[in-house]
Amino acid sequence: MTGRLIAFEGGEGSGKSTQARRLADHLGALLTREPGGTPLGERLRDLVLDPPQSEAPSARAEALMIAAARAQHVSEVVRPALESGKDVVSDRFIGSSLAYQGAGRSLGISEVEAVSLFAVDGLVADINIFIDVDEEIAQKRLNRSLDRIELAGKDFHHQVAEAYRKIAAENPQRWVVIDGNVNVDEVTKQVMAVIDKRF
Repeated sequence: MTGRLIAFEGGEGSGKSTQARRLADHLGALLTREPGGTPLGERLRDLVLDPPQSEAPSARAEALMIAAARAQHVSEVVRPALESGKDVVSDRFIGSSLAYQGAGRSLGISEVEAVSLFAVDGLVADINIFIDVDEEIAQKRLNRSLDRIELAGKDFHHQVAEAYRKIAAENPQRWVVIDGNVNVDEVTKQVMAVIDKRF
C-alpha cells in the first residue's frame, strides 16, 4: 500500500506550517517542506528566498529553481516514503508554484504547472489543504524578519491569494479550503475533520 501525500498551501502568515506539523504528528507521517526538504533543495531555497542583493533571480529563474528543488525533493524524499507506505505531509507543493510564480510573478499558471509536473514526474498530492486567511490578519502575524518573497508587496500577495482561491474552487476533488482567520486550535479542528472525512 502506498502512502498518501498531503500538501499544505497558503500565503505568508496563514499558519500552514503549524498545521502541517500538527497533522504530521497526528498521523505519524513524514513532515517535509518546500522549497527544501533535501540538502540541495535547502541550498536552492536560500538562493530563492535570501540571495545576495546583487543575485536576486529573475521570475523565470525563480520558478525553475523551485522546480529543481522540488524534483530533488520528490526523488530523494517524497516518492520513496510514499512507496514504503508512509504518509507524507508537505509544507507547500505544486500549488505554491502555481499561485506564487504562475499568478504572482505573472508567468502563467498552465506554464508553471507543466514545469512542475515534469519536475515531479507527474506526482500530485492526494489532497491540498489551503488555509485561507484575510490579508490584513496575515500581515499582523508576520512578526519576524521577512524573506525576499514575503517582501514582494501587497499587490503580489493579493494575486497569490486570489490564485489559490481560484485553483481550489476549480479542483474540489483535490483541494479543501480551511478558514484560517480563527485561532490555531480551531484551524486544527477543521483540518482534522477534513482528514477524517477524506481518509
